[in-house]
Amino acid sequence: MTSLRSHRKWITRTTRRAVTIYQVTDRLGDGRTVRVSGDEIAATVSAWLAELGTRSPLVEDLAQAARAGDWTAAHAIGEHLSVNVTSLLATADGRPDSSPRAQA
Repeated sequence: MTSLRSHRKWITRTTRRAVTIYQVTDRLGDGRTVRVSGDEIAATVSAWLAELGTRSPLVEDLAQAARAGDWTAAHAIGEHLSVNVTSLLATADGRPDSSPRAQA
């Protein structure tokens, strides 16, 4: 019976795996901000540019730089595209991670 109880605890335990979410801010117009996964950065910025009737191959470079953590490149490319990108640590369910590791 003891093994059943320990097994039950294992099943109900919630995993709080940390994932990186990116906050992307449009610096033109209304300054809208979205939180997206790394795979959604390019599509988001491309959609914003399309609203202005333009496109740029730099959106892929921006997404790659952000996902790689190359913030010097990401900020420089963001300047050309008039967007800001920052990373936010979140749990797998999308909530901000409040663990001590996330605040470091």
